[in-house]
This record gives sequence, structure tokens and C-alpha cells, in this order.
Amino acid sequence: MGLIIFGVLLILAAVAGFFYMRHTKSELHAMIGTETLSIPELERLRGISDELGARGGFRKIAEVVGHAHPRPEGVITAEISKIDCVWYRYRIDREYEHVEYRDGKRHYSKRKEKVAEHTSFEGYAILDDEGRTIGVDPNGTQPEAVEQTVHRFEPHRGGGEAVDLFGIKLPNFLAGGRDSTIGFHYKEWVIRPGRPLYILGEVHDKIGPLVIGKPEEKGHFIISGRTEDELRRDRTRRHQFLAAGVLVAFVAGLALTVTGIVR
Repeated sequence: MGLIIFGVLLILAAVAGFFYMRHTKSELHAMIGTETLSIPELERLRGISDELGARGGFRKIAEVVGHAHPRPEGVITAEISKIDCVWYRYRIDREYEHVEYRDGKRHYSKRKEKVAEHTSFEGYAILDDEGRTIGVDPNGTQPEAVEQTVHRFEPHRGGGEAVDLFGIKLPNFLAGGRDSTIGFHYKEWVIRPGRPLYILGEVHDKIGPLVIGKPEEKGHFIISGRTEDELRRDRTRRHQFLAAGVLVAFVAGLALTVTGIVR
């Protein structure tokens, strides 16, 4: 029975890996097939759309490159590090000791759970070498290869009050229950002004000025601190790794499942 269960798990992992592999290949093809356009080129295309009577209805899948620039209201402040930035995200995980009673004995294990997570929603801009800008609507998307400003563990010092660390108020985990809090893992990522960015998305003029964001219909939305060439190499390696892993996992899972049934 154990062989069958393990075999089925491997097959399920292979299926999940297959869909992830397809998504990776689709991203790679999107980057290859999408043109990198300058802000003047996008403004020219928007002008043609306006002349055709489609003011406010311009839509164009494109790649845009430049440097991160604050919105007109200015920079925002990251919650944990208090760094000035245009975008940030943090996550806080609680590490605790879990107690289970089995066969009249206590069994201890360390576990983690997410207790807080936030991604900034404010928009920002891409600034080109000539000082022109295009808006960016992050739409909750997590950028790739951006700066990590916080990666630390804070031990819990006891007490029954609600936890307040780095200015983040966390729930009171000590009010009842058998699990003992060990501490909290803090992670934070930011995009500072001036950071080079590559963005693949849909450019539109729904609010007037040009903005690049997540496509309304099918399509990819990528924000990255890497160059397009670096992203292509990454997706190519990932696809190759997944293709090999999916094949091995499926064959091994099928073999184990059949062996378990025959036995």
C-alpha cells in the first residue's frame, strides 16, 4: 500500500510540474514574441488610436525598460525597514513548537505558519534615459529579483501580551493552546527609486496617461530587476529542469504504483 501511495504522489507531482513547465514556456515565448517599445513609440501608437476615435481604449502588449520612479505624491515607506521606496512587500512567519500526544507520549516538532503579509498597492513609474515616464500599476504582482532589505529571526521573549515587533502588531498566540512560540521570521523586499526594471504587460490609457499593468484578458505580467536576456536564460533553464523532473517523476510514480498493485 505504501508503494501505491508514494507512486500516486509522484504522479501528482509530475502533473503539477507539467503545468508549471507549460507556464514557464508560455512566459518565455511571450518575452521572445513581444517587442520592447520606447515611451515615444507607445505615445505615437496611442496617438494613432486617438485619431481612430478610440481615445481611452488604447491597448498594447509590450515590454518597457527603465528605472523605477516615484508617483507624483512621492515615495512610500517600507513597513519594517522604514526605507523610502516605490514598492515593498513583507512577510512574517511564526516558528513554534508543536506538541502531539500519541501512545501516551509527547511528541515535539518545529513548525511555521504565516501570520502577516502585505504588498504595497501604490503605483509608481518607469523613467527612461530622456526623463520621460510611463505609469506602472503593480496590481499585487510580486516582482522578481528585487532587493531584500530584511531577513532576520526575532526570538520570542515570553509573556502573554500581543506581540509587537518592528512596529508590526501580531495576534496573541499565547492565549491558550499547547503550542509554544519560539520566535518570528521577518522578510521584506523593496524597489527603491532608480532601480533598473524590466516590465512585460499591457499598456493602456484608461485613466489618461499611459500605464503598464496586468493584461485585462490572457497574458503575462512580469516585473523584474533582471534584464530580458537574464530572464530568458532563467526560463530556459527552468523549463529544461522541469521537463526532466516531470519525466522522471511520472515514470517512477507509474512504476511504483504498478509494483504496489501487482504485489
